[in-house]
Amino acid sequence: MRVGLDVGGTKTEAVALDDEGSVVARVRRPTAFGPDGVIASILAAVEEVSTHAGGLATSVGIGMPGQIVPGSGVISHAVNLGVRSLDVAAVVGADLAVPVDVENDVKAAALGAAVLRRSASPGASGAAESGLAYLNLGTGVAAGLVIGGDLWRGSRGAAGEIGHLSVDPAGPRCGCGQRGCIEALAGGRAIAERWERPAALPVADVFDCVDEERPDSAVRERARELRDDLVRGVAAAVRVLVLTADVDVVMLGGGLTALGDRLVAPVRAALRRSGETSPFLRSLHLDERIELLPTGSPAAALGAALLGAERGEEVLTVG
Repeated sequence: MRVGLDVGGTKTEAVALDDEGSVVARVRRPTAFGPDGVIASILAAVEEVSTHAGGLATSVGIGMPGQIVPGSGVISHAVNLGVRSLDVAAVVGADLAVPVDVENDVKAAALGAAVLRRSASPGASGAAESGLAYLNLGTGVAAGLVIGGDLWRGSRGAAGEIGHLSVDPAGPRCGCGQRGCIEALAGGRAIAERWERPAALPVADVFDCVDEERPDSAVRERARELRDDLVRGVAAAVRVLVLTADVDVVMLGGGLTALGDRLVAPVRAALRRSGETSPFLRSLHLDERIELLPTGSPAAALGAALLGAERGEEVLTVG
């Protein structure tokens, strides 16, 4: 039984897969802060999901935020977890006595998204094999790439880190020190900071303010500016992913995709407009390559469970 985990700053999600690749158990539990807390959360999640599945894990895959040198199992700079550097694979593997793989959470989600897409639409397997990008739109912006059925990590594991690609030198200041990064335009945290209005869901509040009649025209205009920047940033990310890797599909996931068509429709429109003055871009049909990850899909945990398979064993088709 394969177990996969998506370890986030607030919650850890775990899934268990049987020999046919079907999800037989799925649990969520809080993530504790700091190295010891993260390890304790991982071990508790593995135990809980194994109990629900009625079996023992034969392998464990872990997706988590931060920088990971491919094949090392060491995570660093996981700020939201309170982890500076931690050999997660070694510590968890020693405790569980099973093979443990560790991967960046967005890259794990890319692998999971490709498998989910192939399972949901067998006719789409060709697209997934030739190229799929998973674009995570959440607190920040990052992407994972699946080429030929395998994760493309790059020489140092940085493939897909497009959030800090500047697309507007005169744009808003990014936390990385540049101006006009994709993340500064389309990242949830950046939008919330620029919005400067108290709201439980700042990005949704921005869209609501644009759509509703508001007496304060200045507020509405500010909301429209932020929404347009978000759309511009996502459209730029899609163009970058297609133009660098020529992926057939850009799968959108992450918290901001809860906006659904309110986000996707204007992004598609922006991509079509970019083709109006460029026959080359028009020929790429960028707007037709966007898909939304189904709401609630455990893509990162699923992809993490399949890491061992992706590294050389047979890849399962999820049932």
